[in-house]
Amino acid sequence: MNILVINAGSSSLKYQVFDMTNESVLARGKVERIGMETAMLTHEPTGRPELREVSEILDHTSAIRRVLRILIDPKEGVLRSIEEVHAAGHRVVHGGEAFSGSVKVDDKVKEEIKRLFDLAPLHNPGALTGILAVEANLPDIPQVVVFDTAFHQTMPPVAFRYPIPNVFYRKHGVRRYGFHGTSHQYVSDRAADLIGKPLEQMKMITCHIGNGGSVTAILDGKSFDTSMGMTPLEGLMMGTRSGDIDPAIVPFAMDKEDLSLNEVNSMLNKHSGLFAVSGGMGDMREIIEAAGEGDRNAKLAFDMYEYRLRKYIGSYAAAMNGIDTLVFTAGVGENSAYLRKAVCDKLTFLGIQLDDNANEARSRDDRRISSPDSRVEVWVIPTNEELMIARDTFREASKALTPQA
Repeated sequence: MNILVINAGSSSLKYQVFDMTNESVLARGKVERIGMETAMLTHEPTGRPELREVSEILDHTSAIRRVLRILIDPKEGVLRSIEEVHAAGHRVVHGGEAFSGSVKVDDKVKEEIKRLFDLAPLHNPGALTGILAVEANLPDIPQVVVFDTAFHQTMPPVAFRYPIPNVFYRKHGVRRYGFHGTSHQYVSDRAADLIGKPLEQMKMITCHIGNGGSVTAILDGKSFDTSMGMTPLEGLMMGTRSGDIDPAIVPFAMDKEDLSLNEVNSMLNKHSGLFAVSGGMGDMREIIEAAGEGDRNAKLAFDMYEYRLRKYIGSYAAAMNGIDTLVFTAGVGENSAYLRKAVCDKLTFLGIQLDDNANEARSRDDRRISSPDSRVEVWVIPTNEELMIARDTFREASKALTPQA
């Protein structure tokens, strides 16, 4: 079975094609600036040169049509015909309480995704547009949706409820949902395989650290708590997001600076975090370099970022009454040895001992970076959300394609 994995946004979409006989990637790419005459398709067949094309692509349906055309192109393609696309899998950010796992798309699923627009106004509309675009081009193939929030549906009420009037939860669904679930699930499964111990017998903390970031406590194989909340704004300090702040700051800022609700929302999501404290830098590599050259704002930004990450790790170790495995993943987590060392060197009370040579080694592979005598195993595991989506799509689509007795 060949799986087309789609991650659609409001004006862009990313794609990968998997051959599930060996889980290999046949091609990957993206379409940017959808809706414009200068839309760009970037197509990368595995093992062959990247192709870029600029053309008019006015909507997602046209974008999917263009992707399918390049996938079967005699020179640039990787498939012989459209019929070799057997199923499509979509990343959907918010599944609310309705979805605790991946599901095959039907009218009810599409309606529920639409109902959740209020909880993810920047993400769910684009995802639904991508689903409809595939449906228009490939009406006969099964489609599957994989939700960022689904993995965290195992959280107990003590972790997911907010201490506010019950009406907000019962009527409006105000609670912690968590995000990056596909990534946290992938790296935790992978860590258990590498260690050779059932995930159900482990106390693990996974750190998905990129421009956005979240930490998850995984107890007995299930998400027990996670740092992002009803939206991806809660939790860690991030590239441009504030993370945890006193909620009274919102009305205070609105009053003092005469800000609208949209303006303060933009401030917290797009103009805060590392970007705000450093004075305009949102990239961790740039901040570490500037801090090393004596930039006080950059140093403060890094120190705040590391401190808040370390606090979450410590609090989740307390919440689970222990920890035996710590995992770093995503762009910063996988690539910043400096950040990993800064965090781990101040967690020795948990029994963490870093192997500095292993931590500094440059590699794209899974690797243990803790010393042999460390009571907690520390790993760097590159995330692969697209593969998780492909696997879930294969499983659910296989059910749909298998005749029922």
